[in-house]
Amino acid sequence: MEIEFVSKKLEKTLNSESLIRRDYGDANGRKIMRRLEVLAAAPSLAHVPRSKPERCHQLTGDRDEEYAVDIEHPYRLLFRPQDPIPRLPDGGVDVAAVTRIVIIGIKDYH
Repeated sequence: MEIEFVSKKLEKTLNSESLIRRDYGDANGRKIMRRLEVLAAAPSLAHVPRSKPERCHQLTGDRDEEYAVDIEHPYRLLFRPQDPIPRLPDGGVDVAAVTRIVIIGIKDYH
């Protein structure tokens, strides 16, 4: 998938191993880099594993239509599908058609 970032600062940080490790620590830094590799290698959102360790899942509530992959509990790598969001006939997100995502950040949203 193509990966974009919500800001230049986040892009700079997440494209640099040393900045990732500085901002998120060694253990989380390694996991963040692995998750980004998995996302980049997937042809579409449908190909990102739904089971651990990635556990890609759609969020609900005020974060509806955003997705997350696990880092180290309670942190998640948050992203949203490309604009416009591909839709299924029932109005849900067509994850097989999502080939570009925007990284929003790394947060504990719990």
